[in-house]
Amino acid sequence: MNNGKKRFVLLGATGSIGENTLRVLRKHSDRLELVGVACNSSHRKLSVICREFNVPHAAIFQESAFEEACRSSRFNSTQLYGGMEGLVRLSQLGEADLVLVAVVGTLGLKPALAAIRAGKDLALASKEILVMAGQFFTSVVAETGVKLLPVDSEHNAIFQCSHGSSPRHMKRLVLTGSGGMFRDRNLATFHTITPEEATRHPNWNMGPKITVDSSTMANKGLEVIEAHWLFGIPPHRINVVIHRASIIHSLVEFIDGSILAQLSPPSMTFSIQNALLYPDRAAGTEPSLDFDRFMELNLEPPQLERYPCLGLAYQTIEKGGVLPAVFNAANEVSVDAFLNKRIGFTDIPKIIEKTLGRVKNYEPQSLEEVLKADSTARKTSREIIEILIS
Repeated sequence: MNNGKKRFVLLGATGSIGENTLRVLRKHSDRLELVGVACNSSHRKLSVICREFNVPHAAIFQESAFEEACRSSRFNSTQLYGGMEGLVRLSQLGEADLVLVAVVGTLGLKPALAAIRAGKDLALASKEILVMAGQFFTSVVAETGVKLLPVDSEHNAIFQCSHGSSPRHMKRLVLTGSGGMFRDRNLATFHTITPEEATRHPNWNMGPKITVDSSTMANKGLEVIEAHWLFGIPPHRINVVIHRASIIHSLVEFIDGSILAQLSPPSMTFSIQNALLYPDRAAGTEPSLDFDRFMELNLEPPQLERYPCLGLAYQTIEKGGVLPAVFNAANEVSVDAFLNKRIGFTDIPKIIEKTLGRVKNYEPQSLEEVLKADSTARKTSREIIEILIS
């Protein structure tokens, strides 16, 4: 802490989580200070952030974008770092109390581990990290004693509802999901869904990959795996329900039958603020729920024929080994191909299923083995896509 402020690093500053984090920072500049920011390639947006918040350190992952930024005069008062080494250096900054990892996909794994080993508390918004390497990641957290603070609205809700409770007192976790853009669409028309349609969301403002994951509910499968590692609850005691309003963010059922839920409007500022200011609380970045207005809080079970990716995710959880990492990799490759109009929407679960069937499952003994399975799954998925479109 510095002059009463919590100093933090933001990895993924130019994405949707990053933008909402900056909103929280503007509201609570008396409590928070940004000492490092990173992006993949959007160096112009990153330079604007550095100037607004007087950020002393910045990293740009993509080599060509880093070189272009170095040639410009936009970062005159900011120390620039490049590549994975730059992300890791940012995560280990001596003046930082906390690192918020908000990069999409597996890019944040090494920086997150570096932050923990450097004794930094970690606010985690990248669910893929725990999906891939939950066993190894949580063991490092336990060894160092740092705080692991979930930023995803669902996991932050469970964190708030279960805080201070032993896992043996929790009977069940219930993750809510909106059901995405196509929850009422005729299944017979799913093959005509376009990337433009799939990147719109009825409630949330998120990046394209995450929005597509919401429509397939692959994101909920990933979140079940993440919840297992975060809270020590076996996957068969973690359920998914559809909640169209996105007001109830998750629920915890205890062994005595009591159920606690966390509610707030569908904005990431609530969970981000909770993670950044923990254990303190402060006035919200934006207004909370208005109980003078009508609200519907309906919950319904998901139809797996509408969301085959969710069913595949549960199968990988049950089988364990490297399959959750394979599922995540195949999903990332498939969604990227869909967004680039190389495959159709209904091809996404087909490619994931074929990849799961072709990559050998085993119990990994090291993080390196998980990364190898991830690489194999990506290669296999790309080969399946090439055959599909040829």
